[in-house]
Amino acid sequence: MSVQEIVRMGHPVLRQLAAPYPTARIKTPEFTQLVQDLRDTLADSGGIGLAAPQINVSVQVAVIEITNPQTRYGEVETLPFSVFVNPVITVIDPEIAGYWEGCLSVPGMMGFVERPQHIRIDYIDDAGLKKSRELRGFLATVFQHEFDHLYGQLYVDKLKDPALFCFDEEYRKFHVEED
Repeated sequence: MSVQEIVRMGHPVLRQLAAPYPTARIKTPEFTQLVQDLRDTLADSGGIGLAAPQINVSVQVAVIEITNPQTRYGEVETLPFSVFVNPVITVIDPEIAGYWEGCLSVPGMMGFVERPQHIRIDYIDDAGLKKSRELRGFLATVFQHEFDHLYGQLYVDKLKDPALFCFDEEYRKFHVEED
């Protein structure tokens, strides 16, 4: 297992535009190790997504895995472990909705962020194949959040109301709707 340290807000790598990953290096031992490091670190952290800059590797590679439909974000669609190289987001419908977001690089905090809810992503997978996928709702938010890391952005940059930025404990106490 190759769990890496997750860098936190304030680390300069999180504010850099990550370099596009050279597609000729997909399937190399270096790439395979990076993906394994991301996978192991994500599993260890209990998160649902992780970008290479979060483990101090400034390249455009991100992974997402949602295996438990019941997360701290409520009921969500599952997604098997997937790798996204050099992803590009296109907004299909600019209508926005908001979700409370957390981040492994901003531990212990939550913030309410509004984002477009219908997007398309174009990317290269871990086999080197060009792919495209449309996403709606919460999954659209997840992908935008993770890919923001590739462009030097954090969810805190997108907060419109600073009153909706809080510690996890206060989020659970004051902002989670009761069933």
